[in-house]
Amino acid sequence: MIKATSCGGVVIFRGKILLLYKNYKKRYDGWVLPKGTVEEGEEYKETALREVKEETDVSAEIVKYIGKSEYSFNTYHNVVEKQVHWYLMKADSYHSRPQKEEYFVDSGYYKFHEAYHLLRFPNEKQILEDAYQEYHDLKKAGLWGSDPYYKKY
Repeated sequence: MIKATSCGGVVIFRGKILLLYKNYKKRYDGWVLPKGTVEEGEEYKETALREVKEETDVSAEIVKYIGKSEYSFNTYHNVVEKQVHWYLMKADSYHSRPQKEEYFVDSGYYKFHEAYHLLRFPNEKQILEDAYQEYHDLKKAGLWGSDPYYKKY
């Protein structure tokens, strides 16, 4: 068994959520949230920001930690137990560009209900729900985009 850790973001701009579409040699096909593997010596926040930038070309900022998801999958030789740490993030534009080297063929911002139904994996749908509720609560309280709020996290 192999243990792996990744970090990613639920990136929001003007109420819409950033998603990526991956198509890997016709074996993997689906919409996902941006995430990737923690590199040696890297903090989780750094990984999440780096992966969002690499996979989508979006410069986001972290608003707060949302939680983690856990799942396992089989490779040819082993079982991988994966833990993904998620952050709510804010973007400053609708710009995005999918990272072709990682087999991402499309990216874009979607309304919550569209993003929820597009996402392939149940654990990412749950993280999206949690993050979007947090976004909604912050916005309702007038804290979304508030500099003093961001400095707390």
